[in-house]
Amino acid sequence: MRNFLRIGQGTDVMPLLAAIARKPELWTADTYLRDYPQGPFGEVDSIILRFPEKSVKETEAEVLEHLSAYDQHECIDQPAYAQLPEARALIMALMSYVGGTRLGRVMINRIKPGGVIFPHCDTPAHAEYWSRHHICLQAAPGVVFRCEEEKVFMAPGETWYFDNALEHSVTNNSSIDRISMVVDIRCA
Repeated sequence: MRNFLRIGQGTDVMPLLAAIARKPELWTADTYLRDYPQGPFGEVDSIILRFPEKSVKETEAEVLEHLSAYDQHECIDQPAYAQLPEARALIMALMSYVGGTRLGRVMINRIKPGGVIFPHCDTPAHAEYWSRHHICLQAAPGVVFRCEEEKVFMAPGETWYFDNALEHSVTNNSSIDRISMVVDIRCA
């Protein structure tokens, strides 16, 4: 069984790349993933467009009260999403293409030359609920995306599905930043 599946190519990603270049402050506006203890994103800059509520319930009473209405998969628009309307067109086209019924996490990750996303598996609850997609915005040969033993190069303008329940990592051995938009979609 293949861990990766290229589902599209030739997507015009330049409008989004240009919008990001005009707003470089977005790379440092939200460092939640980079700063997450023992997380795999310590060498990655992220623009978080959609994400679950980033809070920790402090007491058992708060947790119990919150659980009755709590949906661990609910993602909300983050401020950067409104600042990058160019992303919305790519996301909605992908949602339509895969028959998406719910939009989850969306983030744009940048790995500088020599950087990595360290090996990890997404939590079973997350990986079983969502289908994980990548829209490659910028990359050059030398970027290796690994899932288990399978390795691929995702070229700019390509869209890929991959099984994020399995151990995966990304290494940027190229001379340019690798930029990819991660889109989690619940499919019918």
